[in-house]
Amino acid sequence: MNLLLFIIVLVTSFIVVRIGAIAFQLTGLEWSLAKFQALSCYSGTGFTTKEAELVVGNPQRRRIASALIILGNAGLVTMIATVANSLRPNISVPKFTIPFLRFVFPSWLLPWINLTIIAIAIYMVYRVFSHSGLTKKLTKILRSRLIKKDIVKPVSFEELLVATGGYGVSSIEICGDSPILDKTILQTNLRDKNINVLAIERDGEVIPNPKADIKMIIGDKVICFGKLEDIRNEICVIPK
Repeated sequence: MNLLLFIIVLVTSFIVVRIGAIAFQLTGLEWSLAKFQALSCYSGTGFTTKEAELVVGNPQRRRIASALIILGNAGLVTMIATVANSLRPNISVPKFTIPFLRFVFPSWLLPWINLTIIAIAIYMVYRVFSHSGLTKKLTKILRSRLIKKDIVKPVSFEELLVATGGYGVSSIEICGDSPILDKTILQTNLRDKNINVLAIERDGEVIPNPKADIKMIIGDKVICFGKLEDIRNEICVIPK
């Protein structure tokens, strides 16, 4: 029973981390960073100060991180408890047999057999969830469910790099409710707010260092540098 519970919690943990990564990506984080943040929150390790600014500064991400931290603590405690119980020798049982096998084993060998099963289970689960084809299908299904259930509101906002003090480089797709839609760079007054437009990607072509008279249209991807919170407020409407 302990081994079965351990395997269930282990599989659930992989799925929860994947859901957390998808949720982070929907809020605008780059995929590799979203996966790292989800794993960091769930395991409680590797969460650096610079990357924490990406989560702390966004209400949706704070809620996702909080849920992952709570679930991660519960999952870790459960797995530790099940492993400890599986490795504890049962003095009341002098001998035991493995189901479907006729061999009889002494009780002192049971913890080692359980440890072997745990190691094999971890390896098999890791191999299954690291299979690219399976993980892509699983990610696609989970992403569609999250969007359909309206659990996480997707945004066309991708934060590429974060620097100290909350500043970073962001790639933002201009949406229908963007405050800068149909405005030139000069009309947006972004430079007055310490937001510098570095490039615009339009129809597969990149316009580096765009001129002040270039007008923003729907579908443009604007790459800019500035304080991330100001960029969210001034360029793309972020769901709260």
